[in-house]
Amino acid sequence: MLRKILLISLSVVFITVSGFSQKSKSKQTFSLGTTEFLLDGNPFQIISGELHPSRIPAEYWRHRIQMAKAMGCNTISVYIMWNYHEKEEGVFDFETGNRNLAQFFSIVEEEGLFLIVRPGPYVCAEWELGGIPPYLLSIPDIKLRCMDPRYMAAAERYITKLAEVVKPFQVTNGGPMILLQIENEYGSYGNDRNYLARLKEVWTENGITIPFFTGDGPTTYMLEAGTLPGCAVGLDSGSRPEHFELAAKMNPGVPVFSSETYPGWLTHWGEEWARPDTTELLKEVKFLMDNKKSFNFYVIHGGTNFGYTAGANSGGKGYEPDVTSYDYDAPIDEQGKPRAKYFALRNLIGSYLPKGKKLPPVPDPIPSYEIPSIGLTVFSSVWDNLPQAVSSVQPKPFEAYGQDYGFILYSTELIGHKKGKLTVTDLHDYATVFLNGEFIGTLDRREGINTIDIPESKAERPLLEILVEGMGRINFAQHLIDRKGITDRVTLNGMTLMNWKVYNLPMDNKFIYDLRSSNRTPGKRGIFFKGNFFLSAPGDTFLDLSNFQKGIIWINGHNLGRYWNIGPQKRFYCPASFLRKGNNEMIVFDLLQTDPQIVVGFKTAE
Repeated sequence: MLRKILLISLSVVFITVSGFSQKSKSKQTFSLGTTEFLLDGNPFQIISGELHPSRIPAEYWRHRIQMAKAMGCNTISVYIMWNYHEKEEGVFDFETGNRNLAQFFSIVEEEGLFLIVRPGPYVCAEWELGGIPPYLLSIPDIKLRCMDPRYMAAAERYITKLAEVVKPFQVTNGGPMILLQIENEYGSYGNDRNYLARLKEVWTENGITIPFFTGDGPTTYMLEAGTLPGCAVGLDSGSRPEHFELAAKMNPGVPVFSSETYPGWLTHWGEEWARPDTTELLKEVKFLMDNKKSFNFYVIHGGTNFGYTAGANSGGKGYEPDVTSYDYDAPIDEQGKPRAKYFALRNLIGSYLPKGKKLPPVPDPIPSYEIPSIGLTVFSSVWDNLPQAVSSVQPKPFEAYGQDYGFILYSTELIGHKKGKLTVTDLHDYATVFLNGEFIGTLDRREGINTIDIPESKAERPLLEILVEGMGRINFAQHLIDRKGITDRVTLNGMTLMNWKVYNLPMDNKFIYDLRSSNRTPGKRGIFFKGNFFLSAPGDTFLDLSNFQKGIIWINGHNLGRYWNIGPQKRFYCPASFLRKGNNEMIVFDLLQTDPQIVVGFKTAE
């Protein structure tokens, strides 16, 4: 299957960029030596770049894979997000659009690269709930990432389905897949090694015969809780000799590699863009190359958290939602263009090639285009598109009403206390509050703001309305169970408010398609704006939402993600595949904006 194997040194094999031959499906062997990976019995250094099919339009998969290859990678690593493929309980999609994993794997093989699969069930990845399906949170007392039988039943069903997709691509079947990860950074979360062992067992029962690995931070407690005997040890990250020495001591007899070497970093709403130091990155990669250590760039190209897929962390004041862009300051930017660090890494890795060998040329960039001013007008309001209400004695989270994402409106009449201090316990995550239809303010979990003063009203029974937005679910550490909406209760001066009407507003594709227009100017915050624009040909662009405040944008029915004027993100990536020749439609839902504004398309993200 490989045309040529080049020796970097007596101890390391470097796979050429020509890689696999598509005319041959001869089986190879890939195994774990005591300290090194072995390809056909010879030491092999993995130089991998992480890409996420769910974050990249399928039309650009090959381009991004070729970009990784041209930077010097011989392997592609992928996270697979369980909740992206099982949006409804028991209903799986591994075939449509950028859920077609077999197509992605086939392109990796056609490009002559190896493949590492990281399927979870939990992946972190700054992805909503770390990839775990939120339908599980409808079970009030469920525990995740452990041997809770309800969680395990769902996880094992997912593994069984996914195994059918990945099995043919194993190197033992003549394919590119050489490693599969068991869970992810489990030592940062829990210590149920029975859980890890069971996951490995389920994969084996479903025909996975390639080696397994775990991935954890390079600390004693993480490695003790997160590794498994017989599985290679991934380090997130492995950047110094003592990291590798510790891992070899904690789990001896298997290879140790840096499963996440970070060329960039994530960004939360309200922060400055993460811009890690490239000098330290180059030193780290030089150490790995000089010492023949295998490693994986996390990420070589991030892509975009389209729709409601962006996750959150639980540091700071307790909630840190991620921006829509997953650019990550990676070597390949969100739109697929190489950064300066890309060329620095390419030059460094290329310097280890045998004399006379060169990396393939860098692919041509995908063109991007400007779109002149797109004028939007008021189309409708959330208040003109309320569904049938559900009665609820006290408010419940989204999941209790069968809703995973979007918004919910909670409404009640005030009896007894009618003014004073309103407290929402616990709000997840952002809300606009109205009294008798008048906007009185916002609540924001990110800022720790869950109280607001209710003014005096002349109404006999004032109407309180709380429109709650569920933002990204926490994807890391102990606060992983992160239900959305009002998750406990609402009190006014300490009195618990009862007897609510609840309106589900998932703002999914069907909801947006069914929107009813309104001829009146609503005035009340919670407005849908709409605009049409003509293109002579579709092309990538970045849509600037600087004139709006907080909400969601759709292009031709495609949800581009959340925007928020606290930044740092102002421009939102729209790939050519979301656009069409001729007329295009934009819908913007804004929680706070009342006046129509314009949107402009730019060639770049900044």
